[in-house]
Amino acid sequence: MMELREVTRRFGETAVLHDVSLAVPEGSFTSLLGPSGCGKSTTLRIMAGLDRPTSGRVLMDGRDVAELTPAERNVAMVFQSYALYPHLTVAQNIALPLAMRHMSRAERLPVLHRLLPSARAKRAAHAARVSAIAEMLGIEGLLERKPGQLSGGQKQRVAVGRALVRDPTLFLLDEPLSNLDAALRVQMRAELAALHKRTGKSFVYVTHDQVEAMSMSDRVAVVLEGRIAQLGAPRDLYERPASRPVAAFIGAQPINLVEVSLAAGAVSGPFAGWRPRGAAPPARAVIGIRPEHLVPTEHGAVRARLEAVEYLGAETLLHLRAADGTSVRALAPADWAPPAAGAEIALGFEARHVHVFDAESGARLPLGLERAAA
Repeated sequence: MMELREVTRRFGETAVLHDVSLAVPEGSFTSLLGPSGCGKSTTLRIMAGLDRPTSGRVLMDGRDVAELTPAERNVAMVFQSYALYPHLTVAQNIALPLAMRHMSRAERLPVLHRLLPSARAKRAAHAARVSAIAEMLGIEGLLERKPGQLSGGQKQRVAVGRALVRDPTLFLLDEPLSNLDAALRVQMRAELAALHKRTGKSFVYVTHDQVEAMSMSDRVAVVLEGRIAQLGAPRDLYERPASRPVAAFIGAQPINLVEVSLAAGAVSGPFAGWRPRGAAPPARAVIGIRPEHLVPTEHGAVRARLEAVEYLGAETLLHLRAADGTSVRALAPADWAPPAAGAEIALGFEARHVHVFDAESGARLPLGLERAAA
């Protein structure tokens, strides 16, 4: 098991990571999800041994590995750029980690490897291993090609094959699908998830793409400004975000975040007619509700005027403005016929989909909403 304990990384006076603690259980698929510049790739490089923390500990199975190289840690990393050698064939690219680990410098020389019995035996074993990996990845027909003759998806499979070939204990993947087109990304997501199940190895996957993280992972760490803002199952992040920043980051459509007054036990603004339910509420809070949970309905409790409509194919995104000037977004079915701009629309929601955050700290509050007595 890989574990980071209170890891901080500074570059000069700039702190990129702040006391990051993260355990990667055996066999898990953990994604580091966050915007560009949040520190997720630095975290991965520290796990790999390509970078060292300024402070904190890096453990594998309880052993401190901060001074060990990536090879000594037996971790494999797949990069966004594929990092294939253009002058080597696919077979040679995949076999390279085996040659570097198991063969002497003399055995790797182009001429001597044909003369040394030990080199011939090792190359035969490596070829068998490469063939098995290529078959697993469906690239057995590409082994004699050079990287320049491959598509982006094929290059990605080769890069994964090179990581697989030496049977690492941990796979580290740094935005490996970002260079692929949308259709190929969907296909490769399924292939990586299936590969994880077949190998049973631990995967740590860095991405800024929520769909990738939510669809493949059993655990997602949301990294914001060099800290792990929340770690949990994808469903937990979506249904119970721990803070306002996490709620704002997670979701296909930006969540509605409306600051309201809770004075006198009533909610102000668009949610007038509702009251807080649960622990003693603060004077002010932020109500969060996702557009997909705020839908047009005849007797909806929230009323707002339609400003613009975005047709998205499977659904229609509505931009509206409440009477107090609050901007809200709602989703309607694709076949819903919107009225003219400026028309008032009633929007309904279920109380269980409402999130309440502290207006000052942004932390989630143990509060819900319920209809006020008439």
